[in-house]
Amino acid sequence: MYKKILMPTDGSAASQKAIGQGLELARLSGAQVTFLYVLENVSYSLWISPESLPYGLELMEDLKRVGQEALQKAAELAQAAGVPYEAKLVEGRPVEAILAEAKDHDLIVMGTHGRSGLDRFMLGSVTEAVLHRSEKPVLVLRNK
Repeated sequence: MYKKILMPTDGSAASQKAIGQGLELARLSGAQVTFLYVLENVSYSLWISPESLPYGLELMEDLKRVGQEALQKAAELAQAAGVPYEAKLVEGRPVEAILAEAKDHDLIVMGTHGRSGLDRFMLGSVTEAVLHRSEKPVLVLRNK
């Protein structure tokens, strides 16, 4: 059925739940999984003055470390489930990076935070954007 499953993660509880379910699906179907963490450059969305550049670089290193930790947790779950995996940390805009990586996969498994109202408007939804723009099937798991 599915041979390659993409599982984007941001390290959140919603992502962890999706990874757990996605790994079970991968195990049952004999699929390989790819964990993807997209490191978005904060300078795209924040104005960083020359004086704050060292902090901006430090922030990017901190975010990279968070991404590596999220991928490590996912890898540990895959190893425990006996599912072959690869883990990728890439820089870019999350939706575009996920869609680009999805071209080589049969299915995308993602979590959603289930935000609504102003939170959803202010924070946006990567999962929703991927769901609407993906040419591949997307399994969305809600963290509720």
